Amino acid sequence: MGFTGRLGLSLTAKEIFELVKDDLKQVEHVLANESASGVESVASIAQYLQSSGGKRLRPALVLLAGNLTGKVTPGCIRMAAVVELIHGATLIHDDVIDMAQTRRGRPSSNVIWGNHTSVLAGDWLYMQAFQIALRERNFHVLDMLINLTQMMVEGELLQLDLIGKIGVSEADYMQLIDRKTACLFTVCARLGAHLSGADENTEIRLGEFAWNLGIAFQLVDDMLDFTARESILGKPVGGDLREGKVTLPLIYALESATRDERRDMETVLSERNYDKVPFRKVLQLVERHQGIARVRERAAEFTCKAKSILAEFPDSSYQRALLAVTDLVIERDR
Repeated sequence: MGFTGRLGLSLTAKEIFELVKDDLKQVEHVLANESASGVESVASIAQYLQSSGGKRLRPALVLLAGNLTGKVTPGCIRMAAVVELIHGATLIHDDVIDMAQTRRGRPSSNVIWGNHTSVLAGDWLYMQAFQIALRERNFHVLDMLINLTQMMVEGELLQLDLIGKIGVSEADYMQLIDRKTACLFTVCARLGAHLSGADENTEIRLGEFAWNLGIAFQLVDDMLDFTARESILGKPVGGDLREGKVTLPLIYALESATRDERRDMETVLSERNYDKVPFRKVLQLVERHQGIARVRERAAEFTCKAKSILAEFPDSSYQRALLAVTDLVIERDR
């Protein structure tokens, strides 16, 4: 699959990551060193996460932003590792809260090590991320990371409030994905820009680019939960609704759904399974009422906004790579 930049030069996903390959190797080295713990279960869970085949999109954002606005510094490398540790901690906690069985096609950590150990390992990863960040002796970096973690916890609490409720509004949903996903993307880009020496306005604009990218990323994620194949997605399709989560494709579909269709969705939400209402019936409802199509249009709006912000930056291989990342996000299949 190719992705076209402003000058029509096509970049593949492999070529995007090739630009920051050497930097990412250093990030992996930091992750390996900093995830070492004297407690065997913590070290095992951290190693398990690192070997799970994650895309490393968030560290790559730090590095691409750093290269776009200056030069990647050792601080950029360390912060790329920090955001991956924070992301890993949130995945562990999410899986415990959601009682997930799989993550990226493998058993989730809570299935292997249990909830108690997994929660504490997630806490340890958070604290380790902050310990690394503290070494920068940079209040602006710490301020961003503290605000980020508070936002992400607020997002998780907001999601718990909405679990099992059919009357979730689009405004509720947007507030949720702002906190759960987009804010981390924002901080990734801002950290890269700040630590490479960019001025405040450049840092803020790159953060706005990444926020739009993050929103689009989550919209596509929620579409894929309905439309992807399980073997590609790496977890059961229809998992969100089974866990009691009403996402935007269903929010849109419910706006014009019949009373019987609405009752079917309430059944799935209350029973947390597809025994009485098969998943194919849910998918038909979402497609019939244009839920998938409307969310795809919304995702395209956010990627368009992200690209328009990037167009303010001079053409370079890194600018084209970030443009290509926006296409990669919206066209991905997992």
